[in-house]
Amino acid sequence: MRAFSAATRLGAVALSLTLLAGCASNDTDPFADEGKYANTGERELYELARDALDRSLYTTAIERLEALDSRYPFGKHAEQAQLELIYAYYESGKWEEARAAASRFVRLHPDHPQADYAYYLRGLAAWQAGRFSLERMRVIDISKRDLGATRDAYNDFRDLLTRYPQSDYAPDARQRVVYLRDLLARHELHVADYYLRRGAFVAAVKRGRWVLENYPESSAGPDALATMVEGYQGLGMNDRAREVLQVLKENAPDHDQLKNGAFKPRH
Repeated sequence: MRAFSAATRLGAVALSLTLLAGCASNDTDPFADEGKYANTGERELYELARDALDRSLYTTAIERLEALDSRYPFGKHAEQAQLELIYAYYESGKWEEARAAASRFVRLHPDHPQADYAYYLRGLAAWQAGRFSLERMRVIDISKRDLGATRDAYNDFRDLLTRYPQSDYAPDARQRVVYLRDLLARHELHVADYYLRRGAFVAAVKRGRWVLENYPESSAGPDALATMVEGYQGLGMNDRAREVLQVLKENAPDHDQLKNGAFKPRH
């Protein structure tokens, strides 16, 4: 099987979050006639797809790779074409298609030597779908938004690290997991703060506990404890509030809410 090109792998590893320039207007396929590829053999069709990828003509590459996958699903180049199709979807900004293709690949080829690459690209596609435009524009704090795709990215990268801890993509995935873990934890605390301001103290305590249980290594831990203290105080459960407050003092003695005397039992 032909090895995945260095340019292709490096393109996926890059941390850049720059918008992918649209090239559809110049991405024309000279084979785009009725009944295209009908008389094209597997090897020739694969080489045509590779040529389009090498020239960053991703729309054309997708068309040819999809045709190859459809016409020669068990051919010599089938597995490599499926991998390259994930990459082409990703580079063209088709995040959901990239995730679906990656999921299909790992389901069909769980022991493939480049299965880690499929997991990695699946995570990158969710990463882009969940945070790219908002972070680039910096309109609002993205931790306040619906983070469904971000959770997908977090889970995808964790899957990669669990299954392939020695993967070439593991170091980058670890960095992204740290970032995403903090983002998701902060999102939970924004929701908890909403509950506190509306007197829904039980719900606020549950959110704080959720952060501690599910994101124990996040930087949001002290704020989660502070949220629980406020929630217990609001419920009049002052013994529990004092217990959690003591944990906060032991673990984050310089927390802002300790300095400004914010914790006063509610009556």
